[in-house]
Amino acid sequence: MSKDAVDSAQAASRTETAQVPADAGDAGYSKDLKARHVNMIAIGGAIGTGLFLGAGGRLRDAGPALALAYLVCGVFAFFVVRALGELVLYRPSSGSFVSYAREFLGEKGAYVAGWMYFLNWSTTGIADITAIALYTHYWSLFTDVPQWVLALVALAVVLAVNLISVKIFGEMEFWFAIIKVATLVGFMLIGIFLLATQHEVGGRTPGVGVITDNGGVVPHGVMPVILVMQGVIFAYAALELVGVAAGETAEPQKVVPRAVNSIMWRVGLFYVGSVVLLALLLPGSLYSGDESPFVTVLSKVGIPAAGDVMNLVVLTAAMSSLNSGLYSTGRILRSMAMAGSAPRFTARMNRSQVPYGGILLTCAVCVLGVGLNFLMPSQAFEIVLNVASLGVISTWVIIMVCHLVFVRRAQEGVVTRPSFRLPFSPVTEIATIVFLLACLAMMWNDAEVGRKTLFLIPVIAVLLIAGWFGVRRRVSGTADRELSDFTK
Repeated sequence: MSKDAVDSAQAASRTETAQVPADAGDAGYSKDLKARHVNMIAIGGAIGTGLFLGAGGRLRDAGPALALAYLVCGVFAFFVVRALGELVLYRPSSGSFVSYAREFLGEKGAYVAGWMYFLNWSTTGIADITAIALYTHYWSLFTDVPQWVLALVALAVVLAVNLISVKIFGEMEFWFAIIKVATLVGFMLIGIFLLATQHEVGGRTPGVGVITDNGGVVPHGVMPVILVMQGVIFAYAALELVGVAAGETAEPQKVVPRAVNSIMWRVGLFYVGSVVLLALLLPGSLYSGDESPFVTVLSKVGIPAAGDVMNLVVLTAAMSSLNSGLYSTGRILRSMAMAGSAPRFTARMNRSQVPYGGILLTCAVCVLGVGLNFLMPSQAFEIVLNVASLGVISTWVIIMVCHLVFVRRAQEGVVTRPSFRLPFSPVTEIATIVFLLACLAMMWNDAEVGRKTLFLIPVIAVLLIAGWFGVRRRVSGTADRELSDFTK
């Protein structure tokens, strides 16, 4: 073989190695998640309490234009998950975007990405157990049970499910998603029937007249529609779970594109379609943030046990969210621990190949949430929900920044982009980042809660910086050992 041919082969080998670097955090996982699990995890991530419960208060504040807000936010959410899907096909990893941040932004980027994601899901977990306790109180059987006790029981049940095996997690998410989809489809069929037959809802004939006779599409002006964007973004949180789950499926190349591409029509059908139906059935002023909008409509029609059924579904959505949060943070923290930027015990796995260390750490924070439910039961949900929104936005921004660097390296010939790609790069990434930061800035207009949440950003920044100085030697040592093993 000629010298040129040898040099070419060595260069190709180096490129291939650079294209698919190993992530130590990916070792040891089973591949027990099937295509139906990942597809339903994608659905479960796209449908949650943000629709079943949150849409009521937002309809009241923004009016029928809420459907447009869901559509716009849904498009940007799709861009985020499409970018993540491309990165997954380039290199599947249970560390997901933290692993990609490590490759494209360095260890500091992975450190920030991982801990902001942990902040997101640990506080979301507190919101979930709070919501579960509140929803359980709906039934008279549990009225006298303290809220914190119900929150603790919910946490214990979901923790047990997560620790058994990833297959049990997948099955639980599969059936949670089935319940949510069946409920939405059932409601939409009822709504379409009411519209088609002109059956009165609460003494009003449904149709376009409900909108035109009550202030039109934007009854309170454009500003309320803009202000609800931040809450709508949070409603789409958990779509990134597809990237984490891909690390534990046997055929990510087949499963991920189908799951990602189906998100867009699900958003259009379930979110936008449901909100349009709700707006056609009742004026926005009759909806409330304290009650599911679906319960409001069904109770006006006089359907028996509508409240009980919808409360069970909303309870299911909260359990699903808590289940997903424990699953994803366990994997993310393990990836970080293997790099030295998370506590060592979070790298531990049990015999069922479940990273129980990271799951238990997230649960520990959720236990603090049980205490919050004991001290401030009426305020616990709103407090943690706004903190979680900071984690959601930062996570999505980091995913888009990683994709920008990935595309630039592909243009330089360092890596190869898969055929499944985010369209119109880099315009798509830049537009998404600007939109997400604008949603963050809009929180300033909410003087009661949003502005206080923004004041937490400097505090979180100081904690991240202090934490980095605490782990940087361990991170550096881990990187040196990996480099030494690689060069042997």
